[in-house]
Amino acid sequence: MTIQEWFDKRKEAQIERRAKEMRGIEDADPAIWTKCVHCDTQILKSELEENMMVCPHCDYHFRINARTRISQLFDKDTFEELFQNILPTDPLKFVDSESYADRLKRSHDKTGLDEAVITGLGEIKGHKVAAAVMDFDYMGGSMGSVVGEKVTRIMEKAIELRLPMLAVTSSGGARMQESALSLMQMAKTSCAAGKLDEAGILYINLLTEPTFGGITASFGTLGDIIIAEQGARIGFAGRRVIEQTIRQKLPDDFQTAEYLLKYGQVDVVSKRKNLRKTLANILELHGV
Repeated sequence: MTIQEWFDKRKEAQIERRAKEMRGIEDADPAIWTKCVHCDTQILKSELEENMMVCPHCDYHFRINARTRISQLFDKDTFEELFQNILPTDPLKFVDSESYADRLKRSHDKTGLDEAVITGLGEIKGHKVAAAVMDFDYMGGSMGSVVGEKVTRIMEKAIELRLPMLAVTSSGGARMQESALSLMQMAKTSCAAGKLDEAGILYINLLTEPTFGGITASFGTLGDIIIAEQGARIGFAGRRVIEQTIRQKLPDDFQTAEYLLKYGQVDVVSKRKNLRKTLANILELHGV
């Protein structure tokens, strides 16, 4: 056997062994393994959770829910939820493929939440802030009347207590099942953000995957400092809609946090593991 034949045989054996390993992983319990949507690597769920839901191989930031986000950003046992008693209704008795009432119930059963945002007070490395944290798992993080009301009320609470305001967004936009009532929330939350500015209250936006539509067009991008999580997609209309409208191919990184930073639309792009420190540094710098 020549040296070249030996190397070829060794390579074939390695490929076959790797294929067997991958088949074994693919057949494994999905409760234990997760496939990265970016690099297709199979990852132990426990390893992924320990790494803050960030792929250890390609650094892809998985989407996380509001409760997880709060636990990652805020000091332990300091977050106090407010305005839990504001609950959604079905004012238009809206029905498409299913009734709006059924969608609300299904979203509640899926997430354990009553709406797409959690509002409250908490501390980030000892700095107390008022916060609104959105959850994409609840009807795509869409903004209806309750989301707009809760965001407005927590901003008013920030003014009352003279606390900095943090809005963590993850949303597809306005909620179509509430029609014009949802669109009105853009104006309401924008006015509340304006009052923060008039009162001299620091307002920080943290844009996460994804932030689109009426959220981007209202309180989601009105902050004094706009931070975007690494890799997050941020925009108003979706990429496909824009390409069909302008009949041009957009850059591969279009609407990513890094793209927006390059063109001055966000101030900071941060890895998830650095977000808490980044926020604490901003709060300390502003003496709050």
